[in-house]
Amino acid sequence: MTIDVLIADDQAMVRAGFAALLDAHDGIRVTGQAADGAEAVRLSARLDPDVILMDVRMPELDGIEATRRILGPAYPAAKVPRILMLTTFDIDDYVYDALEAGASGFLLKDALADELVSAVRVVAQGDALLSPRVTRRMIEHFAARRPRPPHAQAALQELTERERDVLTLIARGRSNTEIGSELFIAEQTVKTHVGKVFAKLALRDRVHAVIFAYDAGLVEPAA
Repeated sequence: MTIDVLIADDQAMVRAGFAALLDAHDGIRVTGQAADGAEAVRLSARLDPDVILMDVRMPELDGIEATRRILGPAYPAAKVPRILMLTTFDIDDYVYDALEAGASGFLLKDALADELVSAVRVVAQGDALLSPRVTRRMIEHFAARRPRPPHAQAALQELTERERDVLTLIARGRSNTEIGSELFIAEQTVKTHVGKVFAKLALRDRVHAVIFAYDAGLVEPAA
């Protein structure tokens, strides 16, 4: 399956560089480029991409507000894309807002070519955390700086004990294979549990599963 990608960044050289890198790989196709958030919203609705590389800071409409609009209920396209935020800094306050807006992960702009390609593939699948050196720390900071939503504990009651175990291991950064090994179950069974967790909790992907696990108190931010 070909992954259609939209790149939104106000720096033309960044867009061109990312596009050249991604187009050189089988199974990935850059279908559009946007110079600001407003253009990203328009092109996303028209091109229906699978993944959007979204810069946090852009003129006219920043990446966070563009993300809110694209992932909002009024979004007109046939499918909802997954959004990968591009950031210059390891810890960027704006990215916390992007998490709340529904972004699926983060990538530093100085990432290596292989990291970029891998990030696009995993965010398209929705089954892995991105840029571990950034994402885990960002989520922990995000979770630690806000009060726990009261609905999280109540929603947790919808899960079986095994589903809670799977969610806890997702929050600890385990892959499906690693979860299967730790729980002594087949990887396909893990995938089934993950799907049920996402459906019961209305989660978009593993990034938001991790956030929920912190909100519900299944795991605690590092001291």
